[in-house]
Amino acid sequence: MTGDDIFQLFAYLLPAVVTGAIAFYFFRLHTRNEEGRRRYLLHKDSQKDALPIRLQAYERMALFLERISIPSLVVRVAPKSSDKSGYENLLIKNIENEFEHNLSQQIYMSDECWNVIKAAKNATIQAIRKAGMSTSETAEKLREDILNETMDKASPSATALSYVKKEIGELW
Repeated sequence: MTGDDIFQLFAYLLPAVVTGAIAFYFFRLHTRNEEGRRRYLLHKDSQKDALPIRLQAYERMALFLERISIPSLVVRVAPKSSDKSGYENLLIKNIENEFEHNLSQQIYMSDECWNVIKAAKNATIQAIRKAGMSTSETAEKLREDILNETMDKASPSATALSYVKKEIGELW
């Protein structure tokens, strides 16, 4: 092989190599684009299926927060006897049962929202315990004390409910 033959060989190979490199580049670009499109479509389909479940979880937690709000709780759960500590324990047990019933909903909401809901539950229990330390002697008097003590303050469940509503608004 002479120098001209080698030069001619490179002259034929160079356009083929450049064309191959360009084809490889565009094929790789197309493949990445298709992969991104598939990922987007998969995410879109999963969101379509998951959104109703997530909304249902938020709905259930909103109902939980409404049920443990102190005015609602005290009206709904009447004392079974005149025992003050028995009524206090009944209210707390009712809150705990409601919470345990909705425990699985945490997988559908953010950790921050779940922590706000737990804080509202704990603050409500604390308010009941604080009222339970009052000098009232009967369950009916404790019921009045609980309502009077929380009447002037913003309810912990109302604060948590507004946070839940804000988070639901971010879903759209």
